[in-house]
Amino acid sequence: MSMVSPIRYRIVLRNPAAHLFEVSVTVDHADPAGQCFSLPVWIPGSYMIREFAKNIVALRATADGNPLACHKTDKATWRCAPSVGAITLTYDVYAWDLGVRGAHLDESHAFFNGTSVFLLPAGFEDAVCEVEIERPDGARYMDWQVATALRRTPAPTRPPGQNAAETPVNTGASTAKHFGSFTADNYDELIDHPVEIGTFTHATFEACGVTHHIAITGKHRADMNRLCADLSKICEAQIRLFEPDTAAAPMSEYWFLIMAVTDSYGGLEHRASTALICNRDDLPLAHDKTISKGYRRFLGLASHEYFHTWNVKRIKPAAFVPYDLTKENYTRQLWFFEGITSYYDDLMLVRSGLIEPLAYLELIAENIGRVMSQSGRSKQSVAESSFDAWVKYYRQDENSPNAIVSYYQKGAMIGLALDLTIRQRTNGAQSLDDVMRSLWGAYGRTGIGVPEGGVQMAAEQASGLDLKDFFAHAVDGTTDLELSPLLLAMAINMTWRTPGKTKDEDAAPATIGAKIGAEPNSDARVLQVFDGGAAQAAGLSAGDVVIAVEGLRVTAATLEKRLRSYPVGSVVVFTAFRRDEMLSFNVKLQALSAQTCALTMLDAPIDAKTRRNAWLFSPSG
Repeated sequence: MSMVSPIRYRIVLRNPAAHLFEVSVTVDHADPAGQCFSLPVWIPGSYMIREFAKNIVALRATADGNPLACHKTDKATWRCAPSVGAITLTYDVYAWDLGVRGAHLDESHAFFNGTSVFLLPAGFEDAVCEVEIERPDGARYMDWQVATALRRTPAPTRPPGQNAAETPVNTGASTAKHFGSFTADNYDELIDHPVEIGTFTHATFEACGVTHHIAITGKHRADMNRLCADLSKICEAQIRLFEPDTAAAPMSEYWFLIMAVTDSYGGLEHRASTALICNRDDLPLAHDKTISKGYRRFLGLASHEYFHTWNVKRIKPAAFVPYDLTKENYTRQLWFFEGITSYYDDLMLVRSGLIEPLAYLELIAENIGRVMSQSGRSKQSVAESSFDAWVKYYRQDENSPNAIVSYYQKGAMIGLALDLTIRQRTNGAQSLDDVMRSLWGAYGRTGIGVPEGGVQMAAEQASGLDLKDFFAHAVDGTTDLELSPLLLAMAINMTWRTPGKTKDEDAAPATIGAKIGAEPNSDARVLQVFDGGAAQAAGLSAGDVVIAVEGLRVTAATLEKRLRSYPVGSVVVFTAFRRDEMLSFNVKLQALSAQTCALTMLDAPIDAKTRRNAWLFSPSG
């Protein structure tokens, strides 16, 4: 911990209706030559330059209470005029990003990540940071509370009208929801604890002796008891995966900050919390004891972000140690930190007993089908996809399915292949679990970054196998993974069928090889044109609006049905607008080539079933 004076921040929900935070930062011993302040341009866990400084509306500086000149030197940096003593910057931040990566403020709630609101004084990266979070003025905000994993300093602020005798003592969870003062050991820690403020639903549960909080913002009818029970199983399974002997978690408490909305999905990991956004209908209801597909998807999201507590928040690529938040940080290893996490997120659902093995196989099959449906997998390796995440994966366009592969999705397939390969070649003695624990011991506990190539080295050391060819093929190559024999060794059969084709049909349905806008009553707008498809051959392009087929009007809802009335090989006239010009295209319909994957369990010899059970049910392999 640094011995320099703390950096003092104050954040006020000044004008919720205008979506404005007022933030101040005070440096007691500023650089006399001219103190610089900057805001990150990206947030860890989301690999895209987001330019958070664009949301700073107005900024003013003072030195010992007197106005001080301050000017911008680049897109995210301000420099104050030379001054001796304390400097305070006060600035307004526009917050209207309803997501998990930025900041949002209105009259219903507030949410922010530190990367969006806290300017960093240059040279004070290791200084202790003190933060005062203040309630907005007005009777309508009297019931608002705070949810965050930021460490609270003693003496929480008393709500208006409450006397000292009624103020709770600082006992952790009992004061967790009060406005007041918070502390972080340094700036890196400060920006790694998102904050939710409002009238959220709050519940707690224990996992391996650690208090876990759930805070749900937005209208919902979630069964909080069931949510606590299910998340506790996932959390315990993951803690015991990494620490089978001690069941020791790497954090003293944890927060699930959940925004329930109409239709959205996503999450962002942090060292002792995660920010999630989900469809409110995906949350469990008290009268429904089943696990719907929506709830299963939510549990998979929560499991994914919780697994990041180890894999990427503490086991980090060397390129992230330390983070440089002023520019892109390149690594070829995101396939591991995101893809392997994507492999384990659903695996932990079956291991914790929340879903059946058949449901898990369905999830694996869906992911395999997604990867195999995109031709970009044959052009870009997951190592290349990891490196190019900043400009390709997070900035996808209409040609992305033809040009890139998802390091999340194919990375999960690699995790499956690597796990089953290790289990098969060591006769069940080792598994990917052992690799994860090895990485946790060598890098996670020590804070040392995983060097490029370090994952392969750790996998070989933990398993005792030569995996050079596996990594060359799966990680650095672009050919498809051979999963079928690996699954068959686990008494699981992999088959393929054409979607939309019944058992009695001899031919696959006709298609044009393009993605069309899905809104029922909207125009049939071409969103993506796939390589080798009929649309591409005919000259249709992304952005074209198909208005008629063979002279009859179509919409997004009726186009596919119209195409099904023609046999494969038919040449059909499409009429479409490209911008304001009406064009005609002769499209030769092709057979639907995309197929769906199905995994089924076989009635196999006892040794194969034993291997399968060890994989699906034993957290220690």
